[in-house]
Amino acid sequence: MTILNREILHIVSKNLLSGILFLIAFSISARGVYQTEQDFLAETFSNNVPKSQVIWMKGDVRQSVDDILGHSYVGLRIRYWRNEQRSAWVLEEIGKTEPITFGVVISNNKIEKVKVLEFRESRGSEIRYPAFTQQFNEAQLTNNQLDRHIDGISGATLSVEAMTVVVKLALYLDKLTSQ
Repeated sequence: MTILNREILHIVSKNLLSGILFLIAFSISARGVYQTEQDFLAETFSNNVPKSQVIWMKGDVRQSVDDILGHSYVGLRIRYWRNEQRSAWVLEEIGKTEPITFGVVISNNKIEKVKVLEFRESRGSEIRYPAFTQQFNEAQLTNNQLDRHIDGISGATLSVEAMTVVVKLALYLDKLTSQ
């Protein structure tokens, strides 16, 4: 092997290694716990968190939940927290391959706030920023559809869809449990 070939091989392998390390760092950077469930609830209810309640997934409720999600819900119940006309929901939905944990606050049948609590995917974490989440503020549900169009994010389509579905589900369940 000539000196020139060795130098070329060295440069190529060095650049290849740098590229691989960059991709690993990039894929890991999107993942993370942004807020714990306990901190989300304490923030939502000003450190006076009400006792959790449950809604059981059976009969028409299960069918409606499955219809909203577009797939079968795997759990038997969903926990929530309510203080008068305000409720909080911690829900998970699959993005591309991994679950994303969302915190949704509803006040008077309208979205007050939606947050990404934990993100496990390698891409799509941009949905956690207020520039994206605030378009859900004041959203309501009509015939199991949001009353507004939600703009997507290039490269985060499945994460956007997961958040949108979770917001619809929380609004549906809030209406059901506030009656």
